[in-house]
Order: sequence, then C-alpha cells, then structure tokens
Amino acid sequence: MAPRPYWKGYLKLSLVSCPIALTPVTSSSEKVSFRQVNKATGNRIRYKKVDSETDEEVGSDQIGKGYEVEKSQYLIMDDKELEAVQLESTHTIEIDQFVPFTQIDKRYYDQPYYVVPNDNVGVEAFAVIREAMVGKGMAALARVVMSKRERVIALEPMGKGLLGTTLHYDYEVRKADDYFDDIPDVKIAPDMLKLAQHIVDSKEGEFQPDLFVDHYEEAVIEIIRKKKAHEPLKKSADRPTAPKNVVNLMDALRRSVANDTGKSAAKVPAKKSKKRAEGQREMLLPISGKKSKEAAKETAKPAARRKAG
Repeated sequence: MAPRPYWKGYLKLSLVSCPIALTPVTSSSEKVSFRQVNKATGNRIRYKKVDSETDEEVGSDQIGKGYEVEKSQYLIMDDKELEAVQLESTHTIEIDQFVPFTQIDKRYYDQPYYVVPNDNVGVEAFAVIREAMVGKGMAALARVVMSKRERVIALEPMGKGLLGTTLHYDYEVRKADDYFDDIPDVKIAPDMLKLAQHIVDSKEGEFQPDLFVDHYEEAVIEIIRKKKAHEPLKKSADRPTAPKNVVNLMDALRRSVANDTGKSAAKVPAKKSKKRAEGQREMLLPISGKKSKEAAKETAKPAARRKAG
C-alpha cells in the first residue's frame, strides 16, 4: 500500500491544470532506530517543555513562535499573522519555465518526490503536461509551499508520472571557491596519469543501487539479533589506522594496476544481492542463520545421491 501523500494541490501549465499529490521518494523508516530509555528501569525517556527562566512546564496552548530581535529578546509571531502570507503556490504548483536538465547544478538538488494525478478527472490533463515534456530534455521549474515555506521544484517525466525535486536557493548553497581555491596546482606526469586512468577503466561498471550494501546497518541488526538470543558478543575491534602516506606514488600506481588487472581479467558481472529484510519490524520474526544453511545442505543431499547412483 502506497504511503499517504505529503502534499496535495494542483499542477498548472498556462491554462491547463489538474489535481496532483506528492509523496517523498526516499524513506528512513526501515532503518534501525533507537529510543532513549532509563537504564535502571528500561522505561522510555519523556521530555517536558519548560520556561528557560522559571523552569515551569509550559502547555502546548501557551507555546508560540518567536523571532529573536536581540539577545534573549523575541518578537512573538501569531499563527494568524503568518497565515496572512498567502501565496498562490500554497495550493498550486504553477510551471514558470523550462530549462535543460544539464543546466541544473547537482548541488542545488534537495528532496525528490513522486508526482501523481490525484483525481481520475484530471488524468488526461496530467498526461498532456507529462507527454509535452517527454523527449525535450527539459525540466519544468515551478514553486510549491511545503512546511509553510516556498520552495522551487524541478519536474521531469518518469514513467507514467513525474519526478519532482525541490531545489535549494542560491543563498543556501556554499560556494565551492571557498574550499577549492586553496588546493595547490599540481603538474601530473603523463605516465602517472595513464596508470591512474587504467585503474579507473578497470573499475568501470553500471550504476546498480540495488547492489549497495549498508554494512553498518547489517552489523547493528546482527548485534541486536545476538543480544536478543543471549549469544556472546565479540569485543569491538580496534579502530583502523589511517592509510600511510604514499612514499612513491608511481610504485603505488603500478601495484594498484597489477592488483586490479587480476580482478578484472574476466569481468564477470556481479551477482545481485538478495534484498535485506525490511527494517526493525522484521526483526520480530526469526532471523535466518544456521538452520537455513542446514536446510540447504539437506536439499543438496538427494541430488548428490542421484549423481552417485
């Protein structure tokens, strides 16, 4: 079942409009999460909102928004006053212009959303807008209000729907020159560059995100499984030391080429890893281990007997 939409409203291109819904592409709900608890009792920790000066607990109806005008002096803003800032983009994503995909700086990308029609009546208008963009190599730039803030959003066709990605404003993106200008210019020897390029070529492959493995997540799940089963836990290994400085860069490149050449000689496609169990909820179910391996051995025995016979 698809999750509930994060935003509902209308998509508008000139005089054509249709109701749509936006749902975040990514989710962190399946990751292992921990709660803060009292070690002595095992009970969860609950936080109270208190006045910073009087230490008295403050009720939800007494909590408001304040803009700090001076040190420890706040201008109280009423919700009704903020709601008076009504923008058309609060309920409508109106396409302002189209720009080439290649012109959008990746640093500006923020959060991706799936955009789908939210009413059968508006499916045709949605399809017209989507198909008008197909094959153009262009992204539609529009504005949308999320969490009471206006954001720029880039829309592009994706299958039967649209992919909408919110963009950072220019003032939010740090300038690269502040970090890169101090990097000294280095003249690289042609032989070194060829060796480095050979290493790059030997590691060339396809982008397959389903093969990414979250090793930390898997290790945490294994520790939780063992602790739940009252199995002994291994002592944590010493933190790995930082790589030593390369004394002879050319020698290191040659050894890297020799090492990678052996690995990539056959260039056998990597096997797709099986999907890992979904999140913490799945840990309430039995976790496969020795039993699954023993079952595999039992399955293989009849085949071995037939072959021997």
